[in-house]
Amino acid sequence: MSEAVAWVATGITALTTLLTLCGLAYMVLALAGAREFMRVGRKKRGGSIFAPGVSLLKPVKGVDPGMMAAFRSHCTQNYPGEYEIVFGVSSLDDAAVEAVRQLQVEFPQRSIQLVECPERLGTNGKVSNLVQMLAHVHHQFILINDSDIFVRPDYLTRVMTEFQDEKVGLVTAPYRGRAGRSLWSRLEALGISTDFFAGVMAARRLEGEQKFGLGSTLAVRREVLDAAGGLIPLVEYLADDYELGVRIAKAGYGVALCNEVVETSVSEYNLCGFWEHQLRWLRAMKSSRQGGYIGLVVTYALPWALLNCIASGLALWSFSLLSLVLLARTAVALSIGVSVLRDGQVLRDLWLLPLRDCIALLLWVWSYMDDAVVWRGERFKVVDGKLVKAAH
Repeated sequence: MSEAVAWVATGITALTTLLTLCGLAYMVLALAGAREFMRVGRKKRGGSIFAPGVSLLKPVKGVDPGMMAAFRSHCTQNYPGEYEIVFGVSSLDDAAVEAVRQLQVEFPQRSIQLVECPERLGTNGKVSNLVQMLAHVHHQFILINDSDIFVRPDYLTRVMTEFQDEKVGLVTAPYRGRAGRSLWSRLEALGISTDFFAGVMAARRLEGEQKFGLGSTLAVRREVLDAAGGLIPLVEYLADDYELGVRIAKAGYGVALCNEVVETSVSEYNLCGFWEHQLRWLRAMKSSRQGGYIGLVVTYALPWALLNCIASGLALWSFSLLSLVLLARTAVALSIGVSVLRDGQVLRDLWLLPLRDCIALLLWVWSYMDDAVVWRGERFKVVDGKLVKAAH
């Protein structure tokens, strides 16, 4: 029996060593991607400004944390061109309607519309609303973002200037999370800045270009949106932001990642809420990039290095490998979370990285156990990337 245990331990040691080394290579790739992103961003600063008329579309449902501050940030843009804000709700009884009405009173000089979107065109209620909101826009450039996105005064100018390149069909933007007080809220914000966006940087470096969108900002030329098939084909998809970018790239247009960072408010989750939200994100990725999602297994270098130490019987060389991984993981967190995303919370919560990464690996494994997601209180199954209403 002891010999069998030794063989198992040796096999686990070999496997975790390989996974840890692959994780180190991934982190080097993410760091290289971040360096390239910042280099290109510095070159763009100080250039000419492009300010066409633009319609901001914000589908809303209920009241999210920090929502009014986010709304106001869109109304106080230093944008030299014309822009309007179009809010869409499924029903005028929605709690968000009062917030939009208040905004119209606060900013009478700003063009703010409230559109009722009574039809449910598919399982993705947000995209269903967006399809109906498009009939009310007045400009040829469309910008979509979520209700809780907080932006700086130059946001619109920085995003739209990317369209000076006529090959660009879609502009998206990086984002960081503003954490609440709970541990789970802080862990999610830490993951956004040090894990999710690191994956974006690595993907861009590996593929040489970006072919997907981020829901924090989806700015598109109207004719490009039409050429890519419009929004109606997305009404059943969970990862609609990703799908839109993919379709625009397939139509022959570029996807640009603006260097203007926006901010999203992270809810004061309890464990259950955190778990459900993380699984929805992960299952959205799994349904969109199945091959790439399997490859996420190598990104969890820190938990693999910890398992390697245990499996090797706390061998000295395994501690050396763990130390190297800790150094690389910290470098990724600081370079991407602090330098690129300018997220000061990363410094405060850096000590939570091992816990966050171990939970992330557990969530990745758990995401294969089922295809169920909970979104805005509704339960769905994800089948081939599409949302199917789940039976209660």
